[in-house]
Formats: sequence, structure tokens, C-alpha cells
Amino acid sequence: MEVGAVITAGGLGKRSGSKIPKQLIELHGKAMWRHSAETFLKNKLIKEVVLTVPQDWQSDFIRDAASLSVIVVTGGKERWQSVRNGILALPKNISHVMVHDAARPFVSDDIINSLAKALENNCCMVAKPVFDTVKITENGFVKNTIDRQTVWLAQTPQAAPVALLKELYQKMESFPDFCPTDEASILEKFGIPIKIVEGNAQNDKITTLKDMEKLLCSKDP
Repeated sequence: MEVGAVITAGGLGKRSGSKIPKQLIELHGKAMWRHSAETFLKNKLIKEVVLTVPQDWQSDFIRDAASLSVIVVTGGKERWQSVRNGILALPKNISHVMVHDAARPFVSDDIINSLAKALENNCCMVAKPVFDTVKITENGFVKNTIDRQTVWLAQTPQAAPVALLKELYQKMESFPDFCPTDEASILEKFGIPIKIVEGNAQNDKITTLKDMEKLLCSKDP
């Protein structure tokens, strides 16, 4: 099994309120995307790293990535299209891929290693258990309560064989209205089992500046 990583930084991060893509905002002295990219690059299980970026900002990412051994490609209109571009850019010897959001800068080696172990036999994803009580509402009123033991919050990386994802991308052409938000959604659509690998709060996604402040307060430089 030869594992590669696709880090998706193709969005503009408008909800962050920044004038530049949030993946280029500096955290602890370097662009957000570099934190996860360097973690993947240093992991001996990962043989190649591809970064998908907004077309209008490609030169900025290429310049920032000059010192790293990453392949930089432009993303697509939707997240899944950006990931597809990244997967197509992987060398042919890469048999399996982990897809990760650049907006989750503090993914750990432990998570990558655990996911790689699960990937030997299954498609898999990182997710975080829910500890709060979860309510379903209707018209502003509580309708019922979900058993929180069955609820997990999706994170990344999410991983699968490269050949399988390519096959599913082709099948998606028959479902033009299907717009998945992550790789697990694609696998679910076509009935592929997905094993859960437990994540943590440190691997949460940065969507707004408040998210960034919260993660920085909990992460040592």
C-alpha cells in the first residue's frame, strides 16, 4: 500500500472575513496550510502530498510552497472537484489516498497513523464523538432527542483506495444534482462501508476568526 495525501485549500474562506484565502493566513509564523502539509510530509507512511488551491491565488501558494516537496494544482468549483483534481495529480504508484482540509491545521501524527492502519482493510474517516445532548427541532421547537452515542462529527483526513474514488467520480456523472461535502458522502452514496477513526478537538476546522483564536489558545507554538 502506497499512501498519498491530498490537502484541499481550494476555497476562498469568505466566512473568515479575510481578504486573502484563510489557508494563507499565518498561524504561529507560517501559512495555515503549511501546518498540516508539513505533518503529512514528515510522516514516513505518506509518499506524496498534493495541494489544491484557488486558481486566482495559485502563484501565491506556489511561492509559499517553494521549500516543500508538494504538488500544487488548481481546485474546482466544488470541494469534491478540487479533491478529484488532486487525486488525478497523484503519481501512478500511489494506491491509497488521505484527503484532508487545509483548514484543519493541527492534524496529528497519531491520527494519520491510526487512519493508515484502518485503511489497510477499509475505507475510513476521522470523526469526533459528540458529548452534548443533541436535539432535533421543527419550527423552533424541540421535536425529539437523538441518542448521542450514535452521533459523530465528521473530520478529516478521510481515506480510500485511489482506484475506487476514481470509479465513483465516474459514476457521479449519472447524478448531476449530487454535490457531496466530503469523501465519506460519496462512499455512502454508493454503499461503501466507512470505518471511524476517533479524532479530537485539536483537529477541528477553522471557519471563522473566532475558530482560529480558539485553536491558537489551545495549541502551543
